[in-house]
Amino acid sequence: MTHKIAILGASGYTGAELVRLIATHPAMQITALSADRKAGQSMGQVFPHLRHLDLPVLQKIEDLDFTDINLVFCALPHKTSQDVISTLPRDVRIVDLSADFRLRDAAEYEKWYGNPHTATALQREAVYGLTEFYRDQIRSARLVAGTGCNAATGQFALRPLIAAGVIDLDDIIIDLKTGVSGAGRALRENLLHAELSEGSNAYAVGGTHRHLGEFDQEFSAIAGRPVQVRFTPHLLPANRGILATVYVSGDAEEIHDTFAAAYEQEPFVTLLPMGETPSTHHVRGSNFVHIGVTGDRLPGKTVVTAALDNLTKGSSGQALQNANLMLGEDETAGLMLAPLFP
Repeated sequence: MTHKIAILGASGYTGAELVRLIATHPAMQITALSADRKAGQSMGQVFPHLRHLDLPVLQKIEDLDFTDINLVFCALPHKTSQDVISTLPRDVRIVDLSADFRLRDAAEYEKWYGNPHTATALQREAVYGLTEFYRDQIRSARLVAGTGCNAATGQFALRPLIAAGVIDLDDIIIDLKTGVSGAGRALRENLLHAELSEGSNAYAVGGTHRHLGEFDQEFSAIAGRPVQVRFTPHLLPANRGILATVYVSGDAEEIHDTFAAAYEQEPFVTLLPMGETPSTHHVRGSNFVHIGVTGDRLPGKTVVTAALDNLTKGSSGQALQNANLMLGEDETAGLMLAPLFP
């Protein structure tokens, strides 16, 4: 069976990444693409690296016909996504890449995103889309909410440790570096080449980053009590990639063994040998996550490092992995591309 796919918001980076991945999928066909400001253009005009693909012309969302669509990827901005998804047919399955359905509590959504949620019934229905930890729920879900890319990286580095009780829950620091594509494709002065290149800076310092809402929600649910991590992201002068350096209190050997047991059967998660650290270069353009564990010079302290591609495993690759489960396909279909190196 060939599943007919629509991508809403195809003119953004995550939309283009979805097209790149689905182009190699053995059981999916892109039959509808939307991009309101680019309506009437071809995907090759908007993204010349996709010129070789036979794709439908970009349309406005209201002009799309969802009659034969099996699954919709929604790569629209926050707030817009909830409004659009509310209008889609109930028989269409949806993977949302925005933040609109990641948080289960409407009050928490308003706290972190600054506006009331207008589709709370859908919010309650949505399944959190970190595939490795929500597989069973994702298979039967109508609506899956993709994670934040920073939130995904931090969770791969911490979820098994919190679940196993091998670290101090009150002593967790996440120091994270992220590539500029995570900020989207809109023009912004601070993202111009002359403003960004040859430097790096921290942002959302002091606990203001929106992905903290996901950390609070997920880590507290695992622990069965409130868990609040300290988290500082940094912007890198690189197009792709996230590297999280996580400082925890716990035995390094026990932590490494915990990861080995948790990720042994995971096709996209690689635990490096003790003492080795990952590089964003080694996961670039792929759906893989690399995790390293290193003992600190201070007794009882450990450094966990995790690297993934923010556009692939942190967003569009994760979305396709979830869609595979929802449509009954092999979870790895269209996603076993080797990383781009160098």
